[in-house]
Amino acid sequence: MAKTCILILLDGLGDRSYPDLGNETPLEAARTPFLDLMASRGSCGAYHAGLAGQALPSENAHFAMFGYRPEEFPGRGFLEGLGWGLDMHPGEIALLTHLSHVSVRDGALILEEKRPGASVQEARELIEAVAFWQTGDIWFRFHHTKGVDGILSAGGPVSRFITDSDTMTPGGPLCAVRPWSTHASDPKAINTAEALYEYLRFAHQRLDEHPVNIKRKARGESPANAVVTQRAGAYSDVEPFHRRWGIRGLSISSGAVYHGLARFIGMDVIKDGDTDNPGEDLARRLDAALERSGQYGLIHVHTKAPDEAAHKKDAGLKVRAIESLDKGLEKALAHRLDDPDVLIAVTSDHSTPSAGPLIHSGETVPLALLGQGVRVDQVQAYSEIACAQGALGQLRGQEFLLTILNHLDLSKLHGIMDTPDDQPFWPGAREPFTI
Repeated sequence: MAKTCILILLDGLGDRSYPDLGNETPLEAARTPFLDLMASRGSCGAYHAGLAGQALPSENAHFAMFGYRPEEFPGRGFLEGLGWGLDMHPGEIALLTHLSHVSVRDGALILEEKRPGASVQEARELIEAVAFWQTGDIWFRFHHTKGVDGILSAGGPVSRFITDSDTMTPGGPLCAVRPWSTHASDPKAINTAEALYEYLRFAHQRLDEHPVNIKRKARGESPANAVVTQRAGAYSDVEPFHRRWGIRGLSISSGAVYHGLARFIGMDVIKDGDTDNPGEDLARRLDAALERSGQYGLIHVHTKAPDEAAHKKDAGLKVRAIESLDKGLEKALAHRLDDPDVLIAVTSDHSTPSAGPLIHSGETVPLALLGQGVRVDQVQAYSEIACAQGALGQLRGQEFLLTILNHLDLSKLHGIMDTPDDQPFWPGAREPFTI
């Protein structure tokens, strides 16, 4: 049986049916001969990382796919901070943040533009103006990452259980920062929310009066005059991936959140940047994965292309991205589908609709699994509908990784206790019986 599973993760691949595509999804409408071939060579199914209908972000979906429970999740802000190389200390929190354009209406800040097109120099000067702020024992630091984006870290007696200020939808007011209802009586959460509220007020006043924004307004350009925040996170202890599942993991990906997630659970990371050719990017990452076959039990190969196309609310663009990825798959794998040492899983983390108001949606995504010993079902096409009729049925959450262990011949017979821990893999790190 195979020694390595290569997990090909086509981010945001799932979608909805559209009249402009003949009531097909972008994946159904795309010409994907190689994905169809892969589906015909193995077992297919439908996957959801959480509950049916639940719209998950990539980080939560990946966390479940890698075999972790929702209550173990540390928050995206922390993961992205790790991915950008921030030195994150226990007790600190980190939030996703970026500059936005807001107006004032009836005393409320109204989001006009999520990310104004500031130049590199403009963004640097504006972020420097709000880079550090402190009230009492709580401090905030804006770490610039790219464009007008960054990570806002906070230290002192702080809590990550606070709400987002980023409304995500232009035309509406920014959200008041409050403690979660589950932490409404927690002094740390209360004080953190109040301190962040003060920082965001300070940042708006400082940015609105900044010379860079005064010049932008004079040129008829949108001022980047507010800081918005979302998805706070903090360090927490978690069982490393190799201890929980008995295999080593590697992520080959371009996004900071995937690098941070891999680091958090103890996977190795290869950072590989995106170009304007997603198919070539995917082929290059698959080549790197195949070179390391046998060194890892799970190699995560990721592309963001379908998700990014769908976020532009352009189904045709998503079709073209999928077709490019199909060419990349064929280039890298045409002569490797029969490799007895490699198990291939091709799937997605969530569905991303190419129309409508939702950021992500809660439909299942297609899954195909092929390798030595894998049952071959009757599915002949790779799509949301076709794969759902396959032999794997519908898998959820941790069932994905349990299925991978099974096809790597590492699944433990339930009830066996060869170690003090009831681990899901076999054999465990057994202690020899001595005399």
